[in-house]
Amino acid sequence: MVVMDFLQIYKIGKELGLSRKEINTNLLFKNRYQFILGIILIILLSVLFVLFYNIAIMLYANRPDSTYPSGTLYSSVRLKDFKNKKRSNSI
Repeated sequence: MVVMDFLQIYKIGKELGLSRKEINTNLLFKNRYQFILGIILIILLSVLFVLFYNIAIMLYANRPDSTYPSGTLYSSVRLKDFKNKKRSNSI
């Protein structure tokens, strides 16, 4: 389909009296513009991906500390410790 478009453009260019060089210059300029936009889009998406990845890593690394910091012992309170507790009626 693209080849047919190029052939039609060549025919129209010849009917207008344009040389082959002039037709190619116009076609290549149009394709270069799309090519440059594609490259810019790829670069922009790559930069955004890298920024997102770095932000995610930084947020993961800066998460809050765990409940029990290193070097401390875990809580030793158990349910059986509360069985012998006296209840008081005073509020």
